[in-house]
Amino acid sequence: MATTKSAASVRGALPAELTTFVGRRRELSETRRLLASSRMLTLTGVGGVGKTRLALRMAAEVRRSFPDGVWFVELAALHDPQLVPHTVANTLELRQVSADPASDLAAYLESRRLLIVLDNCEHLTDACAMLASKLLAAAPGLRILATSRHVLGVEGEQILTVPPLSTPAAEVEAGDAAHYESVRLFLDRAAAVAPDFEVGDGNRDAVVELCRRLDGVPLAIELAAVWLRTLSPVQILNRLEDRFRLLTSGRSAAPRHQALDATVGWSYELCSPAEQVLWARLSVFSGGFDLEAAEEVCSGEGIPTADVLNLIASLVNKSIVIRIQATSHTTAWYQMLETIRQYGEERLGEGEKQELVVRHRNHYRSLAERYAAEGFGSHQADWYIRLRREHGNLRAALELALDDPADAAAAFDIAAPLWNFWFAGFLREGYRYLIRAIELAAEPTRARAHGLWAASYLALIAGDLDRTDTMLAEAAELAERFDDDLLRARVAELRGHTVLYRGDLPAAIALLEEARTRFRALGEPLGEFDTLVLLAAATFFLEDPRDGDFSQQALALTEQYGATSSKAYALWCVGVSSWRVGEYDRAVENLRECVRLFQPLHDLTGIGFGVQALSWCGASISPDERAARLLGASHAVWRTSGAKIDETSPYSQVEKGLQEAVAGTIGAAAFERAFTEGASYSFDEAVALALGEGDGGSPQSGRSAGRAGAEAPGGLTRREQEIAGLLAEGLTNREIAARLVIAQRTAETHVDHILSKLGMTSRAQVAAWVAEQQDR
Repeated sequence: MATTKSAASVRGALPAELTTFVGRRRELSETRRLLASSRMLTLTGVGGVGKTRLALRMAAEVRRSFPDGVWFVELAALHDPQLVPHTVANTLELRQVSADPASDLAAYLESRRLLIVLDNCEHLTDACAMLASKLLAAAPGLRILATSRHVLGVEGEQILTVPPLSTPAAEVEAGDAAHYESVRLFLDRAAAVAPDFEVGDGNRDAVVELCRRLDGVPLAIELAAVWLRTLSPVQILNRLEDRFRLLTSGRSAAPRHQALDATVGWSYELCSPAEQVLWARLSVFSGGFDLEAAEEVCSGEGIPTADVLNLIASLVNKSIVIRIQATSHTTAWYQMLETIRQYGEERLGEGEKQELVVRHRNHYRSLAERYAAEGFGSHQADWYIRLRREHGNLRAALELALDDPADAAAAFDIAAPLWNFWFAGFLREGYRYLIRAIELAAEPTRARAHGLWAASYLALIAGDLDRTDTMLAEAAELAERFDDDLLRARVAELRGHTVLYRGDLPAAIALLEEARTRFRALGEPLGEFDTLVLLAAATFFLEDPRDGDFSQQALALTEQYGATSSKAYALWCVGVSSWRVGEYDRAVENLRECVRLFQPLHDLTGIGFGVQALSWCGASISPDERAARLLGASHAVWRTSGAKIDETSPYSQVEKGLQEAVAGTIGAAAFERAFTEGASYSFDEAVALALGEGDGGSPQSGRSAGRAGAEAPGGLTRREQEIAGLLAEGLTNREIAARLVIAQRTAETHVDHILSKLGMTSRAQVAAWVAEQQDR
């Protein structure tokens, strides 16, 4: 499956289609009908029948019907049922902060209209069913489209069994063969691998019979078509017939199962012995792999490292492995369809599989170690993107370590060095892995000590301050036991960070200066940089003029090492320092650059800090409704990031003062309306507003940049358009609140905002306006 990318015109995330979509007109129509009449639809069928492709095409066709997006959640590489809610939340760009992510998701979705596609649910049936039931009960605007080989059993679930593609019943006339979907698919894939191939009198019967024998199963047909590079349709048919005889002589199975088993098995037999071995070994990867990983994990015992590249190339040519193009920040990436991967896994002996998963775990342990060593440098952005791509493999390696208490300490070596990767977007997940390791591997080791520190850091950002103190105290004890200077420096830094959050700024500065001295003595630039950022923040809150010096030193350090991702945090320091002394234009410039540097990395926590500071600038430049809206949008970004800024922290105190100032200027009612609107924005809309996109880049503009491209006549947001329609139906505020599952006060605020924007004084006027817009 291709990596996901968001469509430019609508919210959501759908994988790019790598090949053309053929046929399925009836199934698309039926899927659309069922999805319109029910809120939960599961596409079932055998492996390789095309459930995922059908779901993706359907999602692409209906995405404009869902103002809050269509989101594709790939579950094939996930093995821990407890991570299903986390995975859905991460896909929806909601980084949860509580221990109950399903409830957080339910609360987040309750007033939204969106479609979630849950793909490959069969191995997580119970977890998917429980989550789907909870979300559907809480969010009346939610639709779920699932693909699974098994029914999920959710109340109200509609089932559509995806059939094979249509096949000819017998011999067909010359012009009729391509009327059948299976034949059209074969010809389409044939054109891709053998452009000069044509159907004629000499091979038409073989092509038709081939599609019939493969029972119209798309994956089977695609695997067979690949061999047109070297074989004729007659030769392919003859060899498949031998495979069918082997299958039917050994056991009975449904024709569709036989078709896929025959084609996959035949493809396997046509591979060289070395290709077969590599196919099986590659099945150990979860979600894909790069060449480096394949060489390290799969070489040896008959496959020299130097041969792995050519063998992968051969498997790509046979469509066993799918190649994803490299980008400016990545190397080539390889994947196998789940059915193909499972076939390879079945070829592994138990002992061989155990050896491979251990090698896999050790590779990702080494990868985490390299990241820790190279993460503050010129390839910093590449590392963040690489780790996101390797997320499934990191999970698999951690799960293997945590499955056996005797091996749980290995999880520290993987999860702890990745602390700032978890911080940037998978906060709760990384915290969970570290806590599990701490509970299982209780022996006081150096690895546990660094795991405690990393867990303490994530606990602080997640708002779990009590647990931060407990784990940090143990980490400090172990730092002394092992005479670990790096850990001493990290403990001092985190103690300073914790004290800063609690508002004791002088004590925070003393601890952070101690930590900086230690990091400099060790030659640890990342640690020194982090303490400089925190020193800049602490002195900023104290209105201590040293904040400018600390900010510039942090910026200089990132430029010295080429650490462009960390540069974004340095620009935050420079920005807020400029804001404090009234240099608003400079502050806005630096803070917007900060956010833009974070965006390609999808560092939601960093973006949260940047947008929050831009909201401070907006409130100072012009305390109007746009400023109030931007202050609310800052909360929308924090909600998505999963980081939690305690209400008593200096950050919150600054924001509270600015909110009061803006409310005092425009009035409490106007402030609440605008703030509520901003807080209801999507992540993308909130960020766009902060960046001034769509409003000429002017921080003084009172118009919502984030909504500019999607506003209806009258400047109404999507939610206001929806409520205007309900007003036109004659619903009261209480009825609107019940229909949309929102608070009555929120409904009243939206209604007031609609009347204000449209310059109207009555609901009847709104109803007439809605009717006029519909006529237009």
